[in-house]
Amino acid sequence: MFRYFEGLIDPYAAYPQSDTPPRKLWPFLREYIRPFHKVFAITAVLSTIMASMDLVLIWYIGRMVDFLASDGPAQVWAARGMEIVGVGLAILLIRPLFAGLNTALLHNAILPNFGTLIRWRAHRHVLAQPVGWFESDFAGRIANRVMQTPPAAGDAVFQTFDAVAFSSVMFVGAGFLLADADPRLIIPLLVWFVLYMVLVRWTLLRAGPAAKASSDARSAVTGRVVDAYTNIHSVKMFTHHDGELAYAKEAIEEARRTFAHEMRVITTMDVVLTILNGGLIVAVTGYVLWLWYHGQASVGVVAATTALVLRLNNMTYWIMWATTSLVQALGVVAEGMETIAQPIGLVDKPGAEALKLDKGRIELVGLSHHYGRGRGGLQDVSLTIAPGEKVGLVGRSGAGKSTLVKLMLRFYDAEAGQILIDGQDIAGVTQASLRGHIGMVQQDSSLLHRSVRENIMYGRPDATEEEMLEAARHAEAHAFILDLEDPEGRQGYDAHVGERGVKLSGGQRQRIGLARVILKNAPILILDEATSALDSEVEAAIQDTLYGVMEGKTVIAIAHRLSTIAAMDRIVVLEDGMVAEIGNHAALLAQGGLYAKFWARQSGGFLGTEEDME
Repeated sequence: MFRYFEGLIDPYAAYPQSDTPPRKLWPFLREYIRPFHKVFAITAVLSTIMASMDLVLIWYIGRMVDFLASDGPAQVWAARGMEIVGVGLAILLIRPLFAGLNTALLHNAILPNFGTLIRWRAHRHVLAQPVGWFESDFAGRIANRVMQTPPAAGDAVFQTFDAVAFSSVMFVGAGFLLADADPRLIIPLLVWFVLYMVLVRWTLLRAGPAAKASSDARSAVTGRVVDAYTNIHSVKMFTHHDGELAYAKEAIEEARRTFAHEMRVITTMDVVLTILNGGLIVAVTGYVLWLWYHGQASVGVVAATTALVLRLNNMTYWIMWATTSLVQALGVVAEGMETIAQPIGLVDKPGAEALKLDKGRIELVGLSHHYGRGRGGLQDVSLTIAPGEKVGLVGRSGAGKSTLVKLMLRFYDAEAGQILIDGQDIAGVTQASLRGHIGMVQQDSSLLHRSVRENIMYGRPDATEEEMLEAARHAEAHAFILDLEDPEGRQGYDAHVGERGVKLSGGQRQRIGLARVILKNAPILILDEATSALDSEVEAAIQDTLYGVMEGKTVIAIAHRLSTIAAMDRIVVLEDGMVAEIGNHAALLAQGGLYAKFWARQSGGFLGTEEDME
């Protein structure tokens, strides 16, 4: 039975994707609600039936009191026995049936799937954002919003059906029951209802912004805490324990302050509501007693009316809390939208085709990029790299080496100029096909918190086990991998490497990163300080492997250790974002320019500082 309701909605079903989702709350939620339209409609009908049944029971209590008071037990049973049994059976059989259906739809069909659908689509959207988008925010805060928005949206749906729909029927039904007893009983109910709605409006106007501010503050706490945990080595190394506590305390205190403000609104609402409900109970019950005293109302009417206002009294607290929870949940959703509803900043052009790589010729034409700051990055760089050519890229920090690589991978769109691969502008091809033809080994090989096998296979998921093992051997990683064991007892290639590969040494991480790229076997290869974390002995062993891997590929190698690129076909020297020199190792040394000074001043093969140059 549970599986039936749980399977009514497929949260992973295909849907029309948009790079620019709605930025307003209701249009945003409407896109997620669309698959649930039929289920929501049935749930609303069942909520209405359940509320109506409660009203009918209150009405029947009054009726039962009247005929119990008017006749003896034998007469009541003779005249009303079958009626009482019928009502009892309805309470035992029909009411649980409708309640079960309503609960199953809400708890088993809607809540699990609605939250899952939002989380899946939100993660899919966020994952499509460009690298620069992630570099501008805390990973912890992004993840927090992806995780907290779905349950908040689910809570909003739950409160809508469990409280708003139910209460609407109760209020309308209460008016009819009171009017049936005496139309004048509607007057205190209407006065109370108007004041109640004023209180609801006052609460919503304050609770919504207060809930959003509180949610923002909690996200800030998450961001700071995760930042400290992610960089725990730096925290410990520089003994910034107290500083990090103070930094977190500032955000935690702001979260406490905003939450306290939110609770002030709730407390005020609760006190005022208690006063309003007291007035309703006294007015309606007192008036119906006055009618009974003057013979204008039966004992059953008094019982039913009293039960009704007491039911309303209890229900109004629930409704107010539910309404406040609804607004708070919508506030959390609105806060989450600031992240998960942002337009994707870098997309494939309409009709973009896959990159057709034939030879691997790379052309940079008037390439400029300053990250929107007007300075730094690259300025009017033009360069042609022939198919199969190996080019070294050197320059001081900030010269533009990393910017060039990021533009080649299209992590950013160039502000001016073009990058052509085999004559195709990379801005006009699909990003996936572009990056699929490029392999890159980074200075800091960040690994996924998964097994060694999964990390290497990330380069080519359809590779065989033997191909994966061969790549690890080429990267001089096989031997140490076999000795690995994680805290869960998993060994060798099944051992998990920890977040960002923290359980491995820098050299081990880099060799696994190398194995991943070797397995990918892409025709264009980018090496960004590919051997910087390796000791000399391992580096020497891997250099031969790298040269083998580079065979037949177009290669761009970034290095501060100049000895690692001295054998390249050409070396490009960048200075202040522009090409300062270009040539092979011998020609550049003979030229006596920047490269020659770098070579002469390097210590242990590293570039000297600007002060050394002077």
